[in-house]
Amino acid sequence: MLATLIRAIILYILVLITMRLMGKREIGQLQPFELAISIMIADLASIPMSDVGVPIFNGIIPILGLLIMQMFISFINMRSISIRSIISGKPTILIYRGKIDEKALKKEKITLNELQERLRQNSVFSIADVEYAILETSGQLTVIQKPEKKMLTPGDLNIYPEYEGLPYDLVLDGKIMSNNLKAIGKDYNWLKKQVEKFKMKPEEALIVTFDGKEQIFCQKKERK
Repeated sequence: MLATLIRAIILYILVLITMRLMGKREIGQLQPFELAISIMIADLASIPMSDVGVPIFNGIIPILGLLIMQMFISFINMRSISIRSIISGKPTILIYRGKIDEKALKKEKITLNELQERLRQNSVFSIADVEYAILETSGQLTVIQKPEKKMLTPGDLNIYPEYEGLPYDLVLDGKIMSNNLKAIGKDYNWLKKQVEKFKMKPEEALIVTFDGKEQIFCQKKERK
């Protein structure tokens, strides 16, 4: 039992490190080769994790091999456009200048209902509003609406809001984020004075944030 637990911990740490080295991607944004490698890594880890009779290196070595393979393919992808198109494919235009490309839909095996569903996921509820719809290599759908259907932005009205900057977390679950305090040029005494305005101490706060307009948001932790 203890051996199984130790093997599971070792393999979990290895898989976690491997996935971190592969880069930050959401599942829906993985390229086909990345998704294949992720599935294979999970399968390779599960066998020695559950079966003590299988040597743990039977899982570790293939996982490291797949990691090297993934990094090699990623390197090639960055170096060669032609190889990138072979490995990752090319984006497919499903709607071009407001017209649905039936051949492209059949090629990608996407029905009209699926196309409408993906448009709704992009907050577009009518095909008539779409100028271009592009199926990316990751499977995500990029939608460009017709000019007259696009939402107005402040820039379109010659309105230029003030720069808001990057918000900083100063306290998370009662823990002081010292590095963030230094980043905004403040210290604990300043933080304490600000939080006391909300009738609490920094250590009693669930969260304290500081935005680019120097506004503070503060919420107290609930008592257990």
